[in-house]
Amino acid sequence: MDALETAEIVARLKAIVVTVEPEVAFIAKYGGTVVESVPGQPKSQFCGIFAYTSHVSLEFTNGAQLDDPAKVLEGAGKHRRHIKLSSLSDIAGKRCEDFLRQARDLKTDLP
Repeated sequence: MDALETAEIVARLKAIVVTVEPEVAFIAKYGGTVVESVPGQPKSQFCGIFAYTSHVSLEFTNGAQLDDPAKVLEGAGKHRRHIKLSSLSDIAGKRCEDFLRQARDLKTDLP
C-alpha cells in the first residue's frame, strides 16, 4: 500500500466520522488520530485512526460491545477492537460506517 492510498483511506474515514458525528474533534495522539464526540472531553473518545505501512487501522475504544455477527472486528482484549483496511473498498466492505455509528451510540460515563 502506498502513501497516497493510505492518505486517501484516512481522509475517507475522517469524512465518514464527521458524517456520523458532525461536532467531533480530531486529536493527534498515540501516533495517529483519536476522535472525541465531545471536544475537550477525553472520556468521549470513541474511535481512532492509525496509519501503518501495510494498512490503516480503525480502532474502537469500546469495540468489544459492538454488534459484529460477521466477525469483522479484530482483537481479543477486554475493551478495544479494530478493523484493518488495506484498500478504499475495505471501508464499505468491512462496514466501517455502521461500526462508527454503533461506537458513537454507546453510552459513556461522561459527567
